[in-house]
Amino acid sequence: MSIELFLFILAALFAVLFAWAFRVLPQEHWQIIAAIPLSKTDRGDWQGLNLTYYGFFQATSNALAVAIMFVLLGAVGVTAKAVFALIIILFAVCWPASKLIARVVEKKKHTFTIGGAIFVGVLIAPWVIELLNRTMSDALGGSIPAIPAMAAAATAYALGEGLGRLACISFGCCYGKSLDQLSPRLRRLFGSFNFKFAGATKKVAYEGLLEGAPVVPVQAITAVVFLTIALTGTYLFLKSHFAAAMLLTMALTQSWRFVSETLRADERGKAQVISAYQVMAVLMVIYAVAIVFAFSSAIVGTIEIKSGLALLWDPAVLLFCQALWIAIFLITGRSSVTGATLAFFVHRDKI
Repeated sequence: MSIELFLFILAALFAVLFAWAFRVLPQEHWQIIAAIPLSKTDRGDWQGLNLTYYGFFQATSNALAVAIMFVLLGAVGVTAKAVFALIIILFAVCWPASKLIARVVEKKKHTFTIGGAIFVGVLIAPWVIELLNRTMSDALGGSIPAIPAMAAAATAYALGEGLGRLACISFGCCYGKSLDQLSPRLRRLFGSFNFKFAGATKKVAYEGLLEGAPVVPVQAITAVVFLTIALTGTYLFLKSHFAAAMLLTMALTQSWRFVSETLRADERGKAQVISAYQVMAVLMVIYAVAIVFAFSSAIVGTIEIKSGLALLWDPAVLLFCQALWIAIFLITGRSSVTGATLAFFVHRDKI
């Protein structure tokens, strides 16, 4: 399979998905997948736990990002064992960091921050790679080239976050400003393309009080921007331009993260000065440039996308991606800020 055909197929699949998602996910019934009864009340009904589409899309985006990591690193000859080790360490550190940073910065116990998780991941990734190369390269079947690995991780992040924005649309979080808060020029720009969220349990409703109001579709814009960046980074990677892939992907994604906060109406957009997450975005770009100079770009053999795709179809890799999906869904898909009251009955006319 040629590089161009591979990227065209990905772009076409995401275009169809986004066209559907931007139309239906703001609707009320696309927030909760299911409710599980937990305890019976004195009234005879049940208190339930809501499972959300937010968790579904977060799990799917993370699993897809990991799959892309396997494809890209497999294409440059990195073994499955080495990719496993790198991904497991990064996830083990970044997911707890996501909740910790949200608690410190936003003063919220029941939320996650992807920006904070990525900030920690970018900081530690080159040193994790260096540690694995120095201590476990024989056991892992070979070393991990630092710059190609960072480029693959940055590209996978862009793809995963682009898809992950569908989670934000379904839950109504990370929402944009109401059109009446915009300048006349921006109001005209978003007059024909905006979101109107329905449902009192969506965050845009209970926090932003913007249910039914036309708002900037910042999540959709981010999804398209990040997917475009990811496809560009993938192309550069598969053409052996590893440093360019990493720098372009990091610079563009973090620049958009910085700018997009000015279009948001949640706590990010209400910041009177530059937010902590905007500072993190700037620091990540500077750090990425430093990494290119600090770590030499290892010479790799011929890039074979078929080898990367073959690595993805390894049963162990498939099982790992499935297990990761389940774990992340259980972490992010169990809603702690919404609840459910359930009642069960018998259809007497069908007995």
